[in-house]
Amino acid sequence: MNEQTDIISRLLPGARNAVSVCLNVQPGQKIYILADRQSENIGKALEIAAQEAQAQCCMYIVEDYASRPTTQEYPEALIKPLYDCDAAIYCVYPQKDELPARIQFVYAVETNHVKYAHMVGITEEIMCQGMRADYRKVDEISRRILARASKCSTVRVKSRAGTDIVATFRPEYTWRKTSGIIEEVWSNLPGGEVFTFPYSVDGTFVVDGTVGDHFSAKYGVLDKTPMTLEISGGYLKKVSCANKELEKEFWEYCHRLPYSDRIGEFAIGTNLAVFEFIGNLLQDEKMPGVHIAFGDPYGSQTGADWSCKTHVDVITRSCDIWIDDEQIMQHGIFISESLGIDYAYLYDDQSLLQVYSSEPDWKRG
Repeated sequence: MNEQTDIISRLLPGARNAVSVCLNVQPGQKIYILADRQSENIGKALEIAAQEAQAQCCMYIVEDYASRPTTQEYPEALIKPLYDCDAAIYCVYPQKDELPARIQFVYAVETNHVKYAHMVGITEEIMCQGMRADYRKVDEISRRILARASKCSTVRVKSRAGTDIVATFRPEYTWRKTSGIIEEVWSNLPGGEVFTFPYSVDGTFVVDGTVGDHFSAKYGVLDKTPMTLEISGGYLKKVSCANKELEKEFWEYCHRLPYSDRIGEFAIGTNLAVFEFIGNLLQDEKMPGVHIAFGDPYGSQTGADWSCKTHVDVITRSCDIWIDDEQIMQHGIFISESLGIDYAYLYDDQSLLQVYSSEPDWKRG
């Protein structure tokens, strides 16, 4: 077995989870996979999983059709396969200023009603951790949180690091579940969150987790240099950070376009199999807790009546959460008595077995 074959074999359990469990691809269906050079092995593992599911599969590599970073829209050759497929997977590692191309891809997915897995920034590590989670259990937990959140007026979030915000909600804006089981709307993979567009957010949000877009790869986890955000009326008012380069860069990103400084997303992570930060937003935001995002509110899903061509998520760690007056989380752990969550299944969760092992799959070879 050569090195590449060995790598792909380690990625296959997560790939099979994506294709057969999350997307529920059936024999004879058409699936389109878009990867890039950095994630090519992951794309190949997904392709093998699709073939095992007896699906018709085509895989394209971004760099064969467009230069990177792809700051403009994708060429028609990369969009056309979405006109005639049942499912699609986007496993491209993000580069700076590529959000417009991703928005174009997602718009084509939604227009053509394609069942879709959004895997921006996927890595071999994530394929061997978060992508091996039991997504039927993640979906069950997500439904429990969604049932409470979709009826609430306020959510309060506090943390030991200083986060203290109150988010307010209105019934005209829809809460969505992206648990990894992809049904009515597309979902990030790894999955595990419920989200909406908040009517307003007010207070202090301390980012001691991960920042999204290209910031993840550049700055990693902010446990040593937290970034403090002052928010009023749903808009970013001030950024403070010991890392002045990050402070300046984040402020500028959030003032690039109209509404870049407006909170477009409030989300609660629901994947119990994700319990440590790795510095990659794609997985980190699924950890039980809260993240918010400045910029585009995913109006097609939430009902928000505005849009923006920027979107950047930020995470606060180990928080307490109250939905209206009911506390559902303490120190980053869901209160099982409140939500009826049984943690026992985690003893057999395949993603955690990789963490407990002395040499996780993604480190071998």
